[in-house]
Amino acid sequence: MKLRALREQVAKQARRLAAEGMVLGTAGNVSARDGDLVAITPTGIRLADVRAEQVTVIDLDGAVVEGTLAPTSELDLHLGVYRRYRAGAVVHTHASMATAVSLVLDELPCVHYQLMELGGTVRVAPYRTFGTPELADAVLDALDGRTAALMANHGALTHGADLETATERALLLEWGCTLYWRAATLGQPRTLTRAERTEYDAQVAKLAYGRTREL
Repeated sequence: MKLRALREQVAKQARRLAAEGMVLGTAGNVSARDGDLVAITPTGIRLADVRAEQVTVIDLDGAVVEGTLAPTSELDLHLGVYRRYRAGAVVHTHASMATAVSLVLDELPCVHYQLMELGGTVRVAPYRTFGTPELADAVLDALDGRTAALMANHGALTHGADLETATERALLLEWGCTLYWRAATLGQPRTLTRAERTEYDAQVAKLAYGRTREL
C-alpha cells in the first residue's frame, strides 16, 4: 500500500471514531501498518479534524519516515502490539463505557457471543502512567490470546489485520461494555460458559458465520 493511501486510511478512521463518540478531543490514537512502516496519528491533534498529511509515518523502531508532527505519546503501545502480535492496525480510545468498566472490573465477562470476536472475556490491564513502557507491557500482557483489552482508569485498545477490523472491534467492545452495564443494573448478568463458547466456535466454522457466501 502506498504511504499516501495508508495515511488517508488512518485519518479517515480517526475521524470516524470521533464521529461515533469513541474519542474526545485529542484523547485516543490510531495506526495502521504496511510491512515495516506504520502510519500513526500525531500527538496533540483533534482526531475529529485530522487530515492525511498530518498523519506521521514511522518504522518499527519508531523513527519518523514521513511527516512533520511528532507521533502519539502512546507510540510504545502501538509498536509493541505490532512486534508481539503482528497486527495490521491498532485503535486506542477513551470511549466512555469502556473506560467506566475499566474503573470497576478486572475483566469484562463474555456476556454475549459476539464478544468472542474479541477473544471472549476482555482483560483489564492494571493502571500505568500513559505513554510509558510500563503501560505498554501491561496492555500487551492483557492482550494475550485476545484482540482487545481494557486499560484500568484509562480506556481501551483493539487490534486487527486491518484498520477497518480494528475499528469495528473498538465499536464492538464499547457495545459489549454498554450491554454489561445495562444488564448489571437489573441483576447479575449471565455469562457464557467455556462449553458454550466452544460450541460457538464450532458453529462459526460450520456456517462460515460473518462472511458473505453465494447460495
